[in-house]
Amino acid sequence: MRDEDSSPRFRIRLVFGPDEMMGPGKAELLERIQRTGSIAAAGREMGMSYKRAWQLVETLNAMFRSPLVERSRGGAKGGGAQITETGLAVLEEYRAIELKARAAGDPHIEKLKTLLSDIPDGI
Repeated sequence: MRDEDSSPRFRIRLVFGPDEMMGPGKAELLERIQRTGSIAAAGREMGMSYKRAWQLVETLNAMFRSPLVERSRGGAKGGGAQITETGLAVLEEYRAIELKARAAGDPHIEKLKTLLSDIPDGI
């Protein structure tokens, strides 16, 4: 029997090109950078290294006409990062796509759930 935590999850990944994608991980990273003001802190919260978080930021910054994240160098209080207006717009549009897709998909997901077999415990 399935528990409530195993209900279907909806994940959207937009592929703009071979190395140009926007998905839930990058959206979450942007949100955490916005909240923490730090690429390192955002990465730590997600269980990834600073290097990996920075690589994702560099990819995002290169994908769009203007950067999504701006970094400030360390000083007396250390460096930081902030989401730009473009970054906020990209994040808002991505989340809007997710909401609309989820709303459109919900009836179909409910039908699919009725067709699922029960999975024995422990498998």
